[in-house]
Amino acid sequence: MASAIQQFDSEHIWHPYASAHGGVTPYVVSDAEGVYLTLEDGRKLIDGMSSWWCVIHGYKHPVLNAAIQEQCECFAHVMFGGLTHEPAVQLARDLLDVVPQGLARVFFCDSGSVSVEVAMKMALQYQQARGETQRVQFATVLGGYHGDTWHPMSVCDPHTGMHSLYQGRLAAQHFLPRPQSRFDGELCADDVKALDGFFAAHGDEVAAFIIEPIVQGAGGMWFYHPDYLRHLAERCRKHGILLIADEIATGFGRTGEWFAINHAVITPDIMCIGKALTGGYVSFAATLCTDAVADTISAAEPGVMMHGPTFMGNPLACAVASASLGLLRNEAWREQVAAIAAHLQAALSPLKDWDAVADVRVLGAIGVVELHEAVDMAVITPMFVEAGVWVRPFGKLVYLMPPFVISAAELQQLSDALVAVLKAYCDV
Repeated sequence: MASAIQQFDSEHIWHPYASAHGGVTPYVVSDAEGVYLTLEDGRKLIDGMSSWWCVIHGYKHPVLNAAIQEQCECFAHVMFGGLTHEPAVQLARDLLDVVPQGLARVFFCDSGSVSVEVAMKMALQYQQARGETQRVQFATVLGGYHGDTWHPMSVCDPHTGMHSLYQGRLAAQHFLPRPQSRFDGELCADDVKALDGFFAAHGDEVAAFIIEPIVQGAGGMWFYHPDYLRHLAERCRKHGILLIADEIATGFGRTGEWFAINHAVITPDIMCIGKALTGGYVSFAATLCTDAVADTISAAEPGVMMHGPTFMGNPLACAVASASLGLLRNEAWREQVAAIAAHLQAALSPLKDWDAVADVRVLGAIGVVELHEAVDMAVITPMFVEAGVWVRPFGKLVYLMPPFVISAAELQQLSDALVAVLKAYCDV
């Protein structure tokens, strides 16, 4: 029987990617600490999702709690137009210490989708300022995901995204084939050929090329070769096209590097960050760019960046983000992520032999089991809960992205549960 909270929720609250009428009843969380979610009925679940990939330090972390509380004693928010504050300045300093060298300007935003909106507006203003008024389109690859707001939606995968719902209203962009060069393989000649062909045909009409470095997240959990990014960056430079790296899902250690683009040892012109930026405490994001981008925009009409969220530079978010970066700076996360990767590789690789499994992929603290058929969420979700874990598949993908602080025993329990549930679900 549904609780009072669940009953009110079902009647009045609309959840992400869910019908307003019926569907899977959400579970009520009453507490969260470390890697555990405590449900209303007292059951504890190991969170294998890091709450959509952002709670890298676990829940109720004392350092992050203290940062929020201390800042709240000073002030929770002030407008960022015409004002600044120490938490914003400190966070900008902290970020510029860890992002790829050459990124020099930080534009704070309030969500990952908005950071992509800002990046795309930056690119258009940059090209307008250069007199390249014909450069009004963007390029990307199939299988990507960049957010649910208007411009980001236009560069999400046109088949698995939402293009058909908003046909005739979304901007038409260029889509290249998804890179087939696997991260653990070699660069495919067809990938290079596709890049060369595209830039030869459209190199003078594109403002920017936006891509998720190394890992395509919500669009398919596909890991591709760093050399693809190197070739892409070289061609963007040659043709005057900006390179936008969407690091919202991959930033802050998830792939084994500070940022996924570090695997390719290149610097984008613009980079979007979010999700784990605050350790999952507050919705917050940022768009970073080079001085060349900022100076070019600022030297031409209207001479300003035409964007300004109300909660831009929120002090609480800035304070907890700096605290999260402080926890990461001791580099212990590298060993934690490497240990998670080794465990997931050993635990999930045997599933490749199952008839129901199309592929198994592991990179950093990401483990993916791709099935041949999409899962039935109404069936598989309760199975995971009964097994004592919170795992949220989508489509054909059943995956783990646990907090970095998960212990060896907790990780074993998590992977054992995933394998057991899939074995029962797939009738292996």
